[in-house]
Amino acid sequence: MTLEEAAGQLIFRAPAIERLGVPAYDWWNEALHGVARAGMATMFPQAIGLAATFDPELIERLGDVAATEGRAKYNAASRHGDTDIYKGLTFWSPNINIFRDPRWGRGQETFGEDPYLTGEMGAAYVRGLQGTGDVMKAAACAKHFAVHSGPEDLRHEFDATAGAKDMAETYLPAFEKLVREAGVEAVMGAYNRTNGEPCCASETLMNLLRNEWGFEGHFVSDCWAIRDFHEGHHVTENAVESAAMAINAGCDLNCGCSYENLVTAVRAGLVSEETVRESAVRLFTVRYMLGIMGEGSAYDRIGYTVVECPEHLNEAERAARESCVLLKNNGMLPLSTDRLGTLGVIGPNADSIGSLVGNYHGTSSRYITVQTALQDALEGKARVLCSVGCHLYKDRVDGLSACPDDRLAEAVTVAENSDAVILVVGLDETLEGEQGDTSNPYGSADKQDLYLPESQRRMMEAVLAVGKPTTIVLMAGGAIDLGKAGEKADAILLAWYPGARGGRAVADILLGQCSPSGKLPVTFYRNEQLAGMPAFTDYRMEGRTYRYFGKQPLYPFGYGLTYGDVTITGATLVSEDEDSLRIRVHAENAGDRDTDEVVQIYARNEGSVLAPRNPRLVAFARFHVPAKGKWSGILRVERRNLLVADESGKWVEQGSVQLFAGLGQPDERTVELTGHAAVRVG
Repeated sequence: MTLEEAAGQLIFRAPAIERLGVPAYDWWNEALHGVARAGMATMFPQAIGLAATFDPELIERLGDVAATEGRAKYNAASRHGDTDIYKGLTFWSPNINIFRDPRWGRGQETFGEDPYLTGEMGAAYVRGLQGTGDVMKAAACAKHFAVHSGPEDLRHEFDATAGAKDMAETYLPAFEKLVREAGVEAVMGAYNRTNGEPCCASETLMNLLRNEWGFEGHFVSDCWAIRDFHEGHHVTENAVESAAMAINAGCDLNCGCSYENLVTAVRAGLVSEETVRESAVRLFTVRYMLGIMGEGSAYDRIGYTVVECPEHLNEAERAARESCVLLKNNGMLPLSTDRLGTLGVIGPNADSIGSLVGNYHGTSSRYITVQTALQDALEGKARVLCSVGCHLYKDRVDGLSACPDDRLAEAVTVAENSDAVILVVGLDETLEGEQGDTSNPYGSADKQDLYLPESQRRMMEAVLAVGKPTTIVLMAGGAIDLGKAGEKADAILLAWYPGARGGRAVADILLGQCSPSGKLPVTFYRNEQLAGMPAFTDYRMEGRTYRYFGKQPLYPFGYGLTYGDVTITGATLVSEDEDSLRIRVHAENAGDRDTDEVVQIYARNEGSVLAPRNPRLVAFARFHVPAKGKWSGILRVERRNLLVADESGKWVEQGSVQLFAGLGQPDERTVELTGHAAVRVG
């Protein structure tokens, strides 16, 4: 290739080179929770909901579903000469940033606030996407390296300052795991600076990747992040210098247009031609690994009919069922259809497609909302009365209405005429998400507080005042404080953004077709507790997430109720070697219903001044236990997860390690909410 041809291949929309038989290829594709932005595809629950499953085996299967449908769509598009955006096999997923602050709008894209859980779930998704054969099924990408987790409106200019200890304990472990253990093919840099260096040209981060972790894949910038070097961060003077800075640091692929200046940078002596060719070699290596440079593979035979096939839809529905977290239940759930004459379904998210899909979503051929699913399930059994109740965030539903709360009287009337009420409230991607993606009414993609919009609070208060048995179904991508409504409601089911047909899973749980079994991958704080946390722009971990929070939260990380009554009855160390410990855990279900549960192992380094304030997750396993039945299983705890980081970021042994096994954290709030305490591993 000529220099100009090689440089042209380093931009996400790589042109064909006809004289060499190189086809055009667009590197930009998304598969956060199913193939996104590329037409029809099976849609899973949003990533934060997938994290709530605590089920890596399921997540790996979902990764394979996304890769399979991605291949099917790539094969079909290629046959028709379509090489446009979102048609390739390089998926810029998963997002393994840490959801450190509950206000962050993009937190919904992550696997939560815990680095261990994030690493386990992220690695599983990568394995599913990339496959295990000689040819990669698809190429995964760990993003955004590193540290960024809000505020969204500052990301193009912000310097996220984090100490070596926080980097080692929180911000880097998941990336290291995906590189070292899952073999993730690509890493994407973040928009922000980290400790003064733009992430897409950080010598510190690149040294970690290439030299310490042995990363051999390609590095891609976030979209137009290199332009931020001179426009936002002001570390360079112009686009030529920015392009040179990025590629010299090791950024191979530019999502954006800055690398259009690479030839100029070479001629100005800012970049060597060898550097350009080295990046081109990395990128063509990926294409050969995918088998799409003419050599072919068995994946070429994947036909389009696998898209939204029954098997894939069943996996998505299973994920939706496993993701739902039962936060409260005074006995109202599951609903008894035998005694239910009329059910009121009220709220702006009851029949909302937006509340199903989250962000970075694909398109479904069919959407099943909570309202639709309940209507279908209760047809011929009970009457379902419906009301939108209020606008998602405005003070009226109809713009021509003379008075605010123009659907409130209808909502109250529905409640008055119902035996039980399901209030379906929450957010969607117009209220939390990525900067610039939607018309967020608050001017950013982040949340200002943890309350729902005032229109919904007024509506919930009025409906709850009717006094009928009421369940709140909350659809959101992170922590929400329902305030007085949460206290008054008989039950609260957190459904996240459950996917295109996720309403059916919610209805199944409400009606007792299955037991809820999801666990919180984030802490649900009380809104007033935000005032005592570090500022949103402060990247120190002290005082935030379950590992460092010093107060009782609204709902703790790892918490979630079921329709069973499961207790951990014992946990014993059965074997150990230089790398790991193996712990046998016993559980019993005293309840009358079969259920899945999630056993969690937490470690505390007693006597250590370096360990996080609270015990931290080091192992977990999802299991099924029948009514009045028992379960026993062995969990593996890696010894390296029992180390603590010193102030320089070095991992050391300190303190006496104590292990606890439970269905949540070994903390007072979990005991208060569940009635069950974790047991010490003996």
